[in-house]
Amino acid sequence: MRFSIYFLFFCTVVFAQVDYPKDYFRSPLDIPMQLSGNFGELRPNHFHAGFDLRTQQKEGLKVYAVADGYVSRIKISTFGNGKTIYINHPNGFTSVYGHLKIANGEIENYIKKTHYKEQSFEIEMFLKPDEMVVKKGEIIAFSGNTGASEGPHLHFEFRDSKTEFIINPMLFGFNKFLKDTKKPIISGVYVYPLDSKTTVNNSKRPLLLNVSLQKDGTYLSDKVVANGSIGFGISAYDTDDVSFNNNGVYKVQSFYNGKPNFGYEFNTYSFDDMRYINALIDYSRYKKMQQRVQKLFMKTPYNLSFIQADENKGVLQVTPNLGSLYRIEVSDFFGNKKTIAIPVQYDLLTTIISPEPMQSNYFIKANKDSNFALSNMSVFFPAGTFYEDFDLNFDVKNDTLFLHDDTVPAHTNFTVSIEDIKSTEAQREKMFIGRIEGKKVSYNPTYRKDSVFNTKVKILGKYALVSDTVAPKVSIAIPVEGKWISEQKTIQLSIYDDVSGIKSYNGYLNGKWILFEYDNKTRKLTHYFNDGIATDGANDLKVVVIDNVGNSTTFETRFFRSQKK
Repeated sequence: MRFSIYFLFFCTVVFAQVDYPKDYFRSPLDIPMQLSGNFGELRPNHFHAGFDLRTQQKEGLKVYAVADGYVSRIKISTFGNGKTIYINHPNGFTSVYGHLKIANGEIENYIKKTHYKEQSFEIEMFLKPDEMVVKKGEIIAFSGNTGASEGPHLHFEFRDSKTEFIINPMLFGFNKFLKDTKKPIISGVYVYPLDSKTTVNNSKRPLLLNVSLQKDGTYLSDKVVANGSIGFGISAYDTDDVSFNNNGVYKVQSFYNGKPNFGYEFNTYSFDDMRYINALIDYSRYKKMQQRVQKLFMKTPYNLSFIQADENKGVLQVTPNLGSLYRIEVSDFFGNKKTIAIPVQYDLLTTIISPEPMQSNYFIKANKDSNFALSNMSVFFPAGTFYEDFDLNFDVKNDTLFLHDDTVPAHTNFTVSIEDIKSTEAQREKMFIGRIEGKKVSYNPTYRKDSVFNTKVKILGKYALVSDTVAPKVSIAIPVEGKWISEQKTIQLSIYDDVSGIKSYNGYLNGKWILFEYDNKTRKLTHYFNDGIATDGANDLKVVVIDNVGNSTTFETRFFRSQKK
C-alpha cells in the first residue's frame, strides 16, 4: 500500500502538466523553425531558458510579437542576451526576444531616448501596460548577434508573468513548427561507486558501461556487479528532423526493479534552479574532459525543483541474494524514447582499479561555515556554499593562494581575503584580487579596507593580488583626422584592456554625450550618425575609456561632415 501511494504521487508530480494554450502564440520569425538550442539544454552554470532559433546565419530578420500585449521590459546589455525585449500578454505569460540587432519603430525610438537620458549604453527599462502596446504579428525588432551570442540567432522564451518561472515553448504548441521522428541518443552510461567501501566491476572509480542493441529496439548494458551504494549517470542528447544539430533531452526517468527511482522533465523551472546544473552533472568530469554526464542520483540532496526521486534519492543499495534490474528511459517532447536495461548483481569483488589519489590538508562540511587562513590570505565558505562534503587543498606559496581547483562546484559566493602591508597606498589603489589560470588573469570586483582586500567569487582555483597600472588601449581602424566623412554611416573604435578589463566608456561629440554601442566579442565601439548629433563642418570627437582600477585613456580626433542630404 505504501508503494502504491508513493508511485501515484511520484507519477502525478512528474507527469502532470498545466493546460497551456496551444494555438494562442505564433512563431516570432517568418522562416521555417530550426533550433540551435532547446529548452533545458545543459549550458555552463545554467539550464538553457528557451529556444535558440536559427536565423539563416545572418542578422536583420524580422522579429514579430507572438501575440497581443505590451512591451513590459527592455534590457540592453553587453553580455547575456544582449538587446532584449519582453512582452506581457493578457493571458498571464511573457514572451522574451534576445540577441536583437535593433528594435523597430516606436520601440527603438524609446530605447534611443533612454540611452541619451541615462547617458549609458547598458540600460534597463520597465514599462506600464498602456505605454507601448503591440499587436500579434507586429514587427518589434530585427534579429542580431548581440550579448554573449556565439553567432546570429534569436533567443526566444516564455515566462509566467507573475512568478517569472521559465516555460518550455513546446507546451504552447510550438512542436507544430518542428518535425521530430528521431529517438534521443544516449552516448554513454556510467556507474558510480558512492562510498569508500563500494566496488563496482572491480573498480572504485566511475566506469563507462558497454551497451548493445536488442531485437525489440531497446538496449542492454553489461552486468553491473557491485556491493554497497551505487548510482548511475548518462551522457545524452536529442536531434530532430530539421535542425541538424545536437540539443538537450526533454525527459529522463529511471526505474529500479520497476519502481520509479529518479526523474525529471524540462517543462518549467525558476531562475533559482539554474546553478543546480552543477549538482546534476558530474562537474569534475565536465571540467576535466568537457563531457556532461547527468547523474541520476543525489549523493547529498539538493533543491532542484523539477527533480523527483524516491526516498533514497536515486542511490541504489546493492545487497546479497537479490538480483536487480535498473532501467533508464530518455524521451523527447514528441514521445520518441530510448530505453536501456542494466542488470545489477551483488558480489564481493577484489579491487583492481583503486580510487583516484586525493591530496588534501583540509576537509569541508558542506552544511557548516568554514574559515581557513595561512600567512596573509584567508577564505570563508558560508554553510551551503558546496553541494557535498569534500577534501580541500588549501595553501599559500609565492604570494598566491592555492584554493583547490575548479573540479568542485560552488553554488554560492565565498570570500577571499588578502592582506598587503608591503605596498604604498597609491599602489594599492591599482590592485585587485585576480583569479590566475596559467598566464590569464580574471578580474574580480575587489573591496579594500586599509590594507585588506576582499572579493566574493564562485570558482575554486588560484588567487593573487594583481597590479594594473597600464591604461586601456583605444584605436581607430580607419583614421578620420582632418577628413570629410560625409558618406560614413558610423564611426568605430577598438578598445581593450588586458589586465583588469574595461569598466566604462563615454563618447562626446562637440561636447555632447553620444551613444557608442559596445560589442564585447569584437571589442568595438560604434556610433551611428543617424543619431543626428554631428554638425555641418568640423566635429570634435572625444572618447574616454576607464578600466576597473581607474586607469583611463582619452582618444580625440577632428573630422568634417556635411549633413545635407
